[in-house]
Amino acid sequence: MKLNPNSRAGFTLVEIMIVVAIIGLLSAIAMPNFVRARNSSQTNACINSMRQVDSAIQQWALETGATDATAPVYAPAGIVPGVQDYIKGGRPPICPLGGDIILPSDVASRPTCPNVGTAPLHHLP
Repeated sequence: MKLNPNSRAGFTLVEIMIVVAIIGLLSAIAMPNFVRARNSSQTNACINSMRQVDSAIQQWALETGATDATAPVYAPAGIVPGVQDYIKGGRPPICPLGGDIILPSDVASRPTCPNVGTAPLHHLP
């Protein structure tokens, strides 16, 4: 078999266009799933942060003898015990969309997400 030294090897324009079209189709199918997975994980992270704050408030209330009408506080370190003493790191967890988890007005209420207006699923069940 004799090889032709003048022939050029390569892809034709049609072959390249077909490959690009297939890649575009696959990415169009995959992108909504990636966005949905990201939103779901952000919602779960925010809910878990609110659970952590709620648990810290309940521990704080139990150890300080606070009633259901008492407002939980972040007190300066070392003066009086505050809710931050019951959270790892000493500061409130944040929502992945931004902002610190908001303390409730009393011990009986639940903490809220600062982004609950734009992300309605960011609330404790």
